[in-house]
Amino acid sequence: MKAYFSHYTNLIFTFILLFTGDSVFGQVRSVIKLNDGWLFKRGEIPEAEKVNFDAKNWEKVRIPHDYAIFGPFDKEIDKQTVAITQNNEKVATEKTGRTGALPYIGEAWYRNTFEVPDFKKGKRALLLFEGTMSQPKVYLNGRLIGQWNYGYSYFYFDISEELLENKENTLAVQLTNLPQSSRWYPGAGLYRNVSIIVTEDVSFEQWGISITTKQLQEDFAQVHVKSEVVGQPDYIVTEIQDLNGKTVAVDSSSKVFGKFFEQDIKVENPKLWEPDAPNLYIAISKLYKDGKLTDIKHTRFGIRTIAYIAGKGFLLNDKVTKFKGVCLHHDLGPLGAAVNKAALRRQMEILKDMGCNAIRSAHNMPSFEQLELADEMGFLFLAESFDEWAKPKVKNGYAKFFNSDAEKDIVNLVRATRNHPSIVMWSSGNEVPDQWGSEGVKRAKFLQEIFHREDPTRPVTVGMDQVKAVMESGFGVLVDIPGLNYRTHLYEEAYQKFPQGMLLGSETASTVSSRGVYKFPVQIAKNKTYDDLQSSSYDLESTSWSNLPEDDFILQDDKDWVIGEFVWTGFDYLGEPTPYDEKWPSRSSYFGINDLAGLPKDRFYLYRSRWNTTDNTLHILPHWTWPDRVGQTTPVFVYTNFDRAELFVNGKSMGVQQKNNSTPQHRYRLMWMDVKYEPGTVKVVAYHKDGSKAMEKEIHTAGKPHKIVLEADRSTINADKEDLSFVKVSVVDKHGNLCPNANIPLQFEVSGAGNFKAVCNGDPTSLEPFHLPTMRTFNGQLVVLVQSKDKAGIAKLVVKGKGLKSSELSINIK
Repeated sequence: MKAYFSHYTNLIFTFILLFTGDSVFGQVRSVIKLNDGWLFKRGEIPEAEKVNFDAKNWEKVRIPHDYAIFGPFDKEIDKQTVAITQNNEKVATEKTGRTGALPYIGEAWYRNTFEVPDFKKGKRALLLFEGTMSQPKVYLNGRLIGQWNYGYSYFYFDISEELLENKENTLAVQLTNLPQSSRWYPGAGLYRNVSIIVTEDVSFEQWGISITTKQLQEDFAQVHVKSEVVGQPDYIVTEIQDLNGKTVAVDSSSKVFGKFFEQDIKVENPKLWEPDAPNLYIAISKLYKDGKLTDIKHTRFGIRTIAYIAGKGFLLNDKVTKFKGVCLHHDLGPLGAAVNKAALRRQMEILKDMGCNAIRSAHNMPSFEQLELADEMGFLFLAESFDEWAKPKVKNGYAKFFNSDAEKDIVNLVRATRNHPSIVMWSSGNEVPDQWGSEGVKRAKFLQEIFHREDPTRPVTVGMDQVKAVMESGFGVLVDIPGLNYRTHLYEEAYQKFPQGMLLGSETASTVSSRGVYKFPVQIAKNKTYDDLQSSSYDLESTSWSNLPEDDFILQDDKDWVIGEFVWTGFDYLGEPTPYDEKWPSRSSYFGINDLAGLPKDRFYLYRSRWNTTDNTLHILPHWTWPDRVGQTTPVFVYTNFDRAELFVNGKSMGVQQKNNSTPQHRYRLMWMDVKYEPGTVKVVAYHKDGSKAMEKEIHTAGKPHKIVLEADRSTINADKEDLSFVKVSVVDKHGNLCPNANIPLQFEVSGAGNFKAVCNGDPTSLEPFHLPTMRTFNGQLVVLVQSKDKAGIAKLVVKGKGLKSSELSINIK
């Protein structure tokens, strides 16, 4: 059996205009981002104010904005008494931190006033929302112009009739977040961008351009451009440029099929898009009426093909490629759900260093910013739509809206994002209870056909955890690409029963750990809990339904028909504090390869040793500061891409270990299980296969905390009131060794051209607010976020702690 999906790409390349109304393209198109000027209020407002909007006492905010992230944490918020069926629970119990214990529930209002100088009656105006949490009702000049339900969906309204010309307009948005509407922290507020788009009456339809690679040869590509238009233009001109601004092809057409122009454009000697070389192009599309330019649209895209072929797997540009992926929730730790491109870029740079090449947006629509970065940085993307269909997982989840809204939400997802070269697959759902029975099969077919109708170039998957059920019902046979969530013991049976000739690990591992925390004795465990509400970073603990990384590694390495995996998760996220769902104060996950602050856990290096084939990895765990363990057995693990290594403790060899197939762990880790702890130095020497030394590393017992060390991910950021520098703060001894047991309160001051934005220590049990300039370190480290103002200069961060030598760092704002 063969399934083939060719590709294309696009990202709407918007030109952002200020409220001056200046237009880059001779007044034919204006895109105004409404970031500033917002007023905010929590709670209900009187009916009369929904028209008059008396907001004089409301809070001034800037969007993207997540109003719940400021806390406080409270276990009574959205306390759910439920049995989590996805976790194989049979009896309902009280879950306190399931949705992050942050105050997202209730009603909230946003208000903005503005003029749109480019708008004149007869023009077309759209109001675009990229993410609102949730159930927004939108009022313009006192009139309800529309509403939406799904908090993760992008949507827009035509406001051409309601928008006032040469007058001040008042926009208000009412949001309502219900309790028991989520299984994780969903965020709250206008957490993504809001824009007004003004065009002539003859223009491109919103999200109306699609670009596909129709044919690809060694020396040319045939690029198909399909453009949906409004009005009756006479002709279209499409120019394709590379990112250096060089024109590589031009085509014009006056043939309109209904409301579509279709063009096949030859690009000679194309540079293909792929993870290691994410080459991009820009299509500049121009519409003309009566010899006059009426609209212009810039669409960024990539040239590449994708195919899913039984017996071979996933092919990108005719090359077999395995997904080395992670799942990501949409929250950004201390920023909450408020989208921020610098924070996303940092996450993705960390993933790139790990060797990750793919991301799954779990379990909802990704942000435009994340997809832009995936295109630029070279990530394969699995864009997911829903966590629920018609059968609910939580009382007030998407099941309330599925029958009425699912089609329009999918249509908007596909049309808004279909031109990203990074997207290589859609997901219509995750672990939906509808996997049981014939009704679920019908729903799966219904959704898949919508995706196929809107985009015939990509396949559809579903994250299936009820593998036995989907074998029996026909659900698994129907899906283009069978996606299995965990259930590694059923891979072989599923492969034999499903006709597609391949399986995807759509969600894998769910190993749990806390950064810098190690528990003894060291042993494999399921649902293991401890009094301190942490999990061991020896990476041998998982949940009842899941497994350790090696179980998936073996399937990926030994089975050609397993086309890749998406690990749960790349980073910790707010909510779902398994295995401590019933314990307080746990309020964020333990699944992450990196913690909530974006600091790597030990598990990062296990994946890096396997996925990063360019750089060498040699990582030692645990730390070597154990004053209470002298003489006790303290196993040492090494994660490395080399097959052999020798361990030394204070110069004495503990022997050579070599990877082998005796256990799944021995195949991918080097482990010295009988080491007795003594203070001093641990050194590891890795060897090439010929016995020569390849690499060495050592760690030391730390002394008393002495000073603070600061390290910024970026020393220069943009003066746009959005850009961020993430500063890692470490407490070290006088020799510069990290103090792994230091949990010391620190204070932060930012002056000059920047502001203190937030702080996070990665501790899933911490109840300290992210937005206050004080927090204790967690196992010696935390991360401070410095945000730019709108003028160039120097931002200075000063960090202090009692008994420690303070430190300061300067960040250039340009």
